[in-house]
Amino acid sequence: MTATTLPPAVRDPEETPRRDRGRGLRSLIPLLPALVLLLLFFAGPMLWSVYIAFTNTALSGAGAVEFVGLANFERMVNDPAFWHSIWLTLIFVVGSAVIGQNTLGLLLALLMRGRNRVSRTLVTGLVLAAWAVPETVAGFCWYAFLHRTGTLNELLQHVGVQQNWLYTAPMVAVIFANVWRGTAFSMLVYDAALSDVPPDLLEAAAIDGASGWQKLRYVTLPLIRRSIVSNLMLITLQTLAAFGLIFVMTGGGPGTASQTTPLYMYEQSFKFYELSYGTAMALVLLLVGALFSVIYLRLIRLED
Repeated sequence: MTATTLPPAVRDPEETPRRDRGRGLRSLIPLLPALVLLLLFFAGPMLWSVYIAFTNTALSGAGAVEFVGLANFERMVNDPAFWHSIWLTLIFVVGSAVIGQNTLGLLLALLMRGRNRVSRTLVTGLVLAAWAVPETVAGFCWYAFLHRTGTLNELLQHVGVQQNWLYTAPMVAVIFANVWRGTAFSMLVYDAALSDVPPDLLEAAAIDGASGWQKLRYVTLPLIRRSIVSNLMLITLQTLAAFGLIFVMTGGGPGTASQTTPLYMYEQSFKFYELSYGTAMALVLLLVGALFSVIYLRLIRLED
């Protein structure tokens, strides 16, 4: 009996890529609800905001909406109040988030390392309680504390100090309030990051004679640098959009002494009904957040 060898099947060279494309499209079907929600609640409002920024849309009624091109952005460039608000926003972000929340959160996480459960629970509970307070409630608490007839002046009157802190130092007041409220997030991020630092590396550094600061500088911080950058990015973006805390405490005043860009946007959009101008400022603030993110991502690559 003679064995018959069948010729190899000839496959269409386009069949495999076509089959892979079909499999790839089928794998996207479970993601369709999430994609629809993202388009509806994220991409949709952003695209609408971009459109509004190039028109003369106002809140004064259903008037004719006209396309005005870059007019809102040209007005922004020549608006000193806008640049003043941008400057105050940068001060607020750097002071309360980059320096305040980030440094204090890292310090608290370091101090809690090796402490007993009671101390850790007590400190974590107090810090988280401040974070859990709604923004408007936290703003009112700090308003009552720093007001001319508030608790701080009641304490300082014994040393002869009496002033309205919300009037004489409004930016310092809102920065302290935001540090107080937002430090919990940074503390939790750093506490998780520090738990991943191998203890044997710290012990080896101690055996080599490294001091506490040298272990922190050359062992701990390099190992948690990604957590540091991630935390900085998140708290920066969150602080850029802070509105309720400042609005409740100072309303942007006195005058415009604490009027950050979100408050200026609110004033232009809902007090002066210039919705398109306020939306254009929102886009610029979005670019500022993107610039901070690029800087932080660049820092990660430099470290690598």
